[in-house]
Amino acid sequence: MKSQADWKDNKLFLLDAYALIYRAYFAMSRAPLINSKGMNTSAISGFTNTLMDLISREKPTHLAVVFDLAGSEIRETAYADYKANREEMPEDIQLSLPWIRKIIEAFHIPVVELEGYEADDLIGTLALKKASEGHLVYMVTPDKDYGQLVGDNRYIYKPGRQGSEVEILGVPEICARWEVDHPDQVIDILGLMGDSVDNIPGIPGVGEKTAKKLIRQFGSLEAVLENASEVKGKLGENLRQFAEQGILSKQLATIIKDAPIDLSDEELKMDPPDRKKLAEIFSELEFRTLSRRVLGEEVQASPARSVGMQGDLFSQPAAPAPEASVAEFRSIHNSPHDYRLVQTPEQREDLLRLLSNSELFCFDTETTSLDLFSLELVGMSFSVRSGEAWYMPLPEDRNEVAKILAPFRELFTQERPIKVGQNIKFDLHVLKRYGIEVQNGLWDTMLAHYLLEPDMKHGMDYLSETYLSYRPVSIESLIGKKGKEQGNMRDVPLDKIKEYAAEDADVTLRLREVFAPMLREREVENIFTDIETPLIPVLADMEWEGVRVDDTFLKQYSEILLKDLIESREQVFKLCNQEFNLDSPKQLGEVLFGQLGLPYSGPKTKTGQYSTGEEVLQTLQDKHPVVQHILEYREIAKLKSTYVDALPLLINPLTGRVHTTFNQTIAATGRLSSLNPNIQNIPIRTERGQQIRRAFVPRDEEHILLSADYSQIELRLVAELSEDENMLSAFEQGMDIHQATAARVFGVGLDEVSREMRSKAKMVNFGIIYSISAFGLSQRLGIPRAEAKTLIDQYFAQFPGIRRYMDETLEFARKNGFVKTIMGRRRYLKDINSANFTVRGFAEREAINAPVQGSAADMIKLAMIRIHQEIKSEKLRSRMILQVHDELVFDVYKPERQQLEELVRHHMKSAIPLRVPIEVETGIGDHWLDAH
Repeated sequence: MKSQADWKDNKLFLLDAYALIYRAYFAMSRAPLINSKGMNTSAISGFTNTLMDLISREKPTHLAVVFDLAGSEIRETAYADYKANREEMPEDIQLSLPWIRKIIEAFHIPVVELEGYEADDLIGTLALKKASEGHLVYMVTPDKDYGQLVGDNRYIYKPGRQGSEVEILGVPEICARWEVDHPDQVIDILGLMGDSVDNIPGIPGVGEKTAKKLIRQFGSLEAVLENASEVKGKLGENLRQFAEQGILSKQLATIIKDAPIDLSDEELKMDPPDRKKLAEIFSELEFRTLSRRVLGEEVQASPARSVGMQGDLFSQPAAPAPEASVAEFRSIHNSPHDYRLVQTPEQREDLLRLLSNSELFCFDTETTSLDLFSLELVGMSFSVRSGEAWYMPLPEDRNEVAKILAPFRELFTQERPIKVGQNIKFDLHVLKRYGIEVQNGLWDTMLAHYLLEPDMKHGMDYLSETYLSYRPVSIESLIGKKGKEQGNMRDVPLDKIKEYAAEDADVTLRLREVFAPMLREREVENIFTDIETPLIPVLADMEWEGVRVDDTFLKQYSEILLKDLIESREQVFKLCNQEFNLDSPKQLGEVLFGQLGLPYSGPKTKTGQYSTGEEVLQTLQDKHPVVQHILEYREIAKLKSTYVDALPLLINPLTGRVHTTFNQTIAATGRLSSLNPNIQNIPIRTERGQQIRRAFVPRDEEHILLSADYSQIELRLVAELSEDENMLSAFEQGMDIHQATAARVFGVGLDEVSREMRSKAKMVNFGIIYSISAFGLSQRLGIPRAEAKTLIDQYFAQFPGIRRYMDETLEFARKNGFVKTIMGRRRYLKDINSANFTVRGFAEREAINAPVQGSAADMIKLAMIRIHQEIKSEKLRSRMILQVHDELVFDVYKPERQQLEELVRHHMKSAIPLRVPIEVETGIGDHWLDAH
């Protein structure tokens, strides 16, 4: 038999359209891809990316996309309730289907569909026919039912998720997955166990595990039913009573292999796509990344501009040279403009006068790098009117730059005129490096768009293409792509950098003109002016200050972890009776599932390996003691590499501190995020993880760390938002809220609440914020679902205001399409009225949680602004240095300890006036762990 490599000229891929579309849609349900028209393009983007990954990776010679068309006449005739339980197709998928079909048509890929037959029937028929004619056939689907179709030259091709490997399943893999001798027996298992999705009844009381056991014992469903008398108990009764239903279920689960359909090899052959049509489709959908990937760098967002096809996925010619002339740039990025150079003292004076007399101006900085403490200012661009901009180049000599900028100091430091920028915090850092501190009068287009569309992208190029139908000159066209070979802005010819930099200022100003009225229309202007904008200089100062990290401790702790790592590894080797590369998933899989014989039911990877991910190992903890040691080994290895060994590398050599970057526009809830390092993700749940906080220390012996943390802030906000008198009373009386909840739910006195009762009440308290279900609560607490349901029902009986808040919030969301925080921050929920239960469920959980999380985010941001302002006004030497979730960390000058602690408590407690009392826990220490 030929190997797969021998079939390179006869590789046929048959795509199960709906299975891939649904998979793509739900994979992005928590963070959907929404374009400027409000359309959810997740399904279209996911399907197209899967298609492109397949074409790029596998280079098929033949290809078809197969759709269901109006159900299965044969199955519905046999069983009227077939697929009767299927939920209505999500509206977003319905709207996506015409676009997906347009994309398939533009790729010149045949669509296969036939009235009365399902996609798996058509794929099954074509797979058998084409495999017998000399094709190597891959059925592209995540659907488990296709296991019955694998055989000679027929494979399931299961695309990977988020970077995971593709899985190719042949006869050995399917037999291992289903624990059968032959793929045909998959139908017998499906017939016995049924399928709730397709409403195939199966035999009552028979699940997958039991079905596999019966088929291993008897060989087929028919043999199981013939020998039902040998099966004892209720299972035997059901097999005898529901025998006909079992036969029917097998019939329904059997994929038809002789559907009346035939396609010639010529019809299935891969042809070059219609790139112009694809360009138009991707432009309409706002698929910039796909445009560049599939069609090359110069596919334009605006149909009015020329469409270039350089560097596409199919032809791969050389990209446009970085030396392209300004005239060539303009031919691509044609727009009326007047961009001028400002080089002489007289020209700079004229510019300064123009800016000073304007109500607002937009500015942007060009630098040699993004490192705050080593970058050099190459030039600055300004704009006060659409279509006009000025670029002021600056010399390499820092002293000369300082002299040129000196007259501009007052312009930047006074309240008026308003300074407009895109990601203006970076520009504040640049100016601070040259002695100009900008603290007020700011307007950031990135932040404005974040408040308008928190779930969308906020980069300038994206915003320009989306709202202005204009694609700016890319920085890569000047200095090349990121990497070692990327050039320096200092080396770009003046005429080119002038066009690029001035355009940035011009485009940003135009975006401000679009977003300003939208902020008012959507009633979030107060969030922009009172919270997000005043927070910019606060975060800039925190980033500039940084935090000292004890690299000596980290080095010592790294050695301790290395010792623990070796010990853990030795325990694994001892329990396995052999040594191997524990970091190799392949070797680990062979030892666990091959030599130790642990049960394995999952599919193998494309290269035939067992999967040894954490999810797989978690299911095996009670099967062998070695599994716990493997999990421990991985935890230690991750701590060591991701944090302990990585943190010292982030210490800036010029300051001796680590300077994290705080981001205001990532989390749609309003929470801050951080990068390099991501301090929000420093692990604290395990003792080993907590030790990492010991590395964060005061700047010197005159300082000490202060930690201030909101106590149970989300539960307090639930009480505030719901106005539930019982919960408010518990907080007002200073009671342990989980103990008080347990007393009410279980109907006992406070002193009778056991640890177990309190633990259950705590789980319900926090679960309610995320709309936990009875099933979810039962899983977390390890209790029967009925008991979990009773617990939730008792909770709502004792706290009726919370039930009312949830109902009213959902009603508001369904009516308005969004929910609001106490301060008015909005979270849009486009799927809140979806007919699909699963999709709607995600939106409903977000609707309940977003006002709580968002209000907590608003509170700590307001506290940060006021604390920062008072530190400045009182001229204190103490500094705010970190923000992590509901906690603030300060580098405190020891003589200011009491004063700072009092002002921090005051501003955190009073950030938003509430009825519920707000508690702040503080701690002092010589390192962060000690202060927490």
